[in-house]
Amino acid sequence: MKKNVEMFPKARIPYGTWGSSFFPAWQTSALAEVNIGQFAGEAMNRILGIRKIPKSQLDYLIIGSTVPWHWKFWNAPLVASCLGHRILGFHMEQACATGLQAALLAGAEVQTGANQVVGVLTFDRTSDSPVGVFPERRAHRRTMALSDVWDAFGFDPATGQAMITTAGNAARKHHLERKEVEDVAFYRYQQYFKTKASGFLDRILVPLEVLNVQGRHLGTIEEDVGVRKLALDDLRQMRELDTCVTTGTQTHASDGMATLLVTTEEKARELSPRPEVVIQFVAKAEMRTHPALMPEAPTLAVQKLLSKTGFTMADMAVVKSHNPFAINDVIFSKVMEYDCDKLNKTGCSLVWGHPQGPTLTRMLIEALEEAVDLGGGLVLLFGCAAGDMGIAALFRVTEGGESK
Repeated sequence: MKKNVEMFPKARIPYGTWGSSFFPAWQTSALAEVNIGQFAGEAMNRILGIRKIPKSQLDYLIIGSTVPWHWKFWNAPLVASCLGHRILGFHMEQACATGLQAALLAGAEVQTGANQVVGVLTFDRTSDSPVGVFPERRAHRRTMALSDVWDAFGFDPATGQAMITTAGNAARKHHLERKEVEDVAFYRYQQYFKTKASGFLDRILVPLEVLNVQGRHLGTIEEDVGVRKLALDDLRQMRELDTCVTTGTQTHASDGMATLLVTTEEKARELSPRPEVVIQFVAKAEMRTHPALMPEAPTLAVQKLLSKTGFTMADMAVVKSHNPFAINDVIFSKVMEYDCDKLNKTGCSLVWGHPQGPTLTRMLIEALEEAVDLGGGLVLLFGCAAGDMGIAALFRVTEGGESK
């Protein structure tokens, strides 16, 4: 029996007040040349202008990023200044879950009455990530250098294993076959290019100009650079890096930003271009699986979420998975007995890349747009994060007071 659940009854996401950059692969665009925090603030200002939202409406800002950037110490107040509206705010991060957790934290801000209109802005630049040098008294050199973001991908200090190894571990545990993983990856690419051709992404992704510190044009971010069409035969011939893992069945690092608003019911009607569309927070769940089995953690989080809410997969209108490995989706499909083709109908991070901070924010925006096209319903979004963790969240989209 379904429970009457609503996580933040007072909070709403106003439809159509969001936007995202394209996500160019690392080192392929002008984003590799600029301060990503400054760019994100200026980009949010541009997106709010396009959506006809006066930035003066915002009274708080939650930003999320995971890769260090210059002046990060000043975090949200600095980014707000780049936005052109000096408001309060804070920075948060939780590896790949950052983009979803930031939206949930904004919901809590509104629910408690602390703030009325909260801007969520997530961003990251994996390109040219900084080198950190950390004091380490136990080392004979007294310092230990972390070279860049790739060290995080390649080494979990709790297990000593790389993220790619967790995918291989999970594939072996669930007895996956390389062919079925490649079939899913190939279909994910087909979904993306079909969605792109339909014009759906034009409602979400905003071309953004990149300027240097002198204000000169460096380039325009107007494509998910690095995404290429793959033939199934090409996937079959790629070298296996671990069990069921090839370059074609895993995502790639990228750069980008995404933003949305969270506000009260009254303000949502005022700010949205379609006030009849209502978007509510329903529930969330998190789970941590056994060490070095990260790709199965999102499935466990979904199971926990369904158990606490009383819903089933049959109740879902839209299902979106952050899938750095195609293995994630295959495990979910097998364990939940859910048709893999119903996942990620409008694209996913396996294909368009993984800048970390904004990944799940863009996925949430895509999922909500898809639900509106369907006339409403429940939206399930889930994904994995560093530390063998999974997160899942439910949103409800209604139109004119009812969801189909």
